[in-house]
Amino acid sequence: MSTIFAPITGLGGAVTTLRLSGPEAFRIARDMIGALPPPRHAGLRRLRHAGKVLDDALVIVFPGPRSFTGEDAAEISIHGGRAVLAAVSAAMVALGARPAEPGEFSRRAFETGRMDLLQAEAMADLIAAETEGQRVQALEGALHEVCAAWRETLRQIMARQEALIDFPDEDLPPEVEEKLLGEIRELRDEMQATLLAAPAAERLREGLEFVILGAPNAGKSTLMNALAGEEIAIVSDIPGTTRDAVGVRLDLGGVPVHLSDTAGLRETEDVIEAEGVRRAKVKAEKADFVILVAGPGESFPPPPRQTGVLRVRTKADLAIESGGFSVSAKTGQGMAGLRGRLVEEARSLTDRRGAASLSRPRQVACVRDTVMALDMALTLEEPELRGEELRAAGQALARLVGGIGVEEILDAVFSGFCIGK
Repeated sequence: MSTIFAPITGLGGAVTTLRLSGPEAFRIARDMIGALPPPRHAGLRRLRHAGKVLDDALVIVFPGPRSFTGEDAAEISIHGGRAVLAAVSAAMVALGARPAEPGEFSRRAFETGRMDLLQAEAMADLIAAETEGQRVQALEGALHEVCAAWRETLRQIMARQEALIDFPDEDLPPEVEEKLLGEIRELRDEMQATLLAAPAAERLREGLEFVILGAPNAGKSTLMNALAGEEIAIVSDIPGTTRDAVGVRLDLGGVPVHLSDTAGLRETEDVIEAEGVRRAKVKAEKADFVILVAGPGESFPPPPRQTGVLRVRTKADLAIESGGFSVSAKTGQGMAGLRGRLVEEARSLTDRRGAASLSRPRQVACVRDTVMALDMALTLEEPELRGEELRAAGQALARLVGGIGVEEILDAVFSGFCIGK
């Protein structure tokens, strides 16, 4: 196992912290600073290499297995200048360490048992969190606890099933098997309920797509700029100004939302504008929610199929009409109410209603495979065949936390991390 290093703080600040981890971590640290400080105590040391002073640093050492990676590790805080970082990094390479790959610290923590795959994915989601809702979902840890309970329940079910296989000649009362089947159904139903809430969790992790749709000059671009609080889209009285989608990232009540302004819907001979109209319709069909916009005296465009919509009447400063949520981006009339309505919709679309968070396709696939195996087990009368399906369910559930070594899954999980993790 090689010794690796990488910055674990952002670059360009006053201080940069390097993590050095692996079997040679303490030897390399001693070669640079001399005597190590006591474990988990910060010590001010002068960094030297090849007879040259590199920097004054704050050093903390963590003997394994009580470190982030489970290995011997040192965290060295140096001044944040690029020249200092380059000199210290070069010295570590010369002394036998190598730069860490993305996610390599976390992968080593997984391999030494310091975290499982669910904890690793939750940490990655926390690092990437842009909104309060994403932060809370990443930190809650409910899926880890729920999965542990599922595994224990399944372990007990499998043990009882094995007893039915091993003692077929015993006069076991029929309620024993009935109870076993009831426990399988109960576990299956609980996992199925979590699966049904998975789309909401994934939408919160990935962010929602809201689209503004309407005719030319209906006030779409002005509305988007008002919701964004800045000039994102070009506003003009000339019809057809917006020809392709223009987007902005919003935080609506802790939910990340990508809001898109689209080309005005109309029949046109202009090839480029016609393509913009086509793309607008496609984008609306794929959106999580659509804001249909119409000005005073105008008709709303047809709503897309299978997508939630809100009809908004713009230019309320000119005229107020029934049949829509009236706003004026110019005066601000109705804008607070509109934003509140959009916050409600965003929260509704990401509401898991108390279910644990299956926010990644890998997690969904593992739980889905477990449910399918439990379903099959319930259809089988032969104890041996049912036992096989229960073992298949156990293997699928073990993959959720990384209990079964599958190299390609580990590569996919940890390659998405930043260098310092």
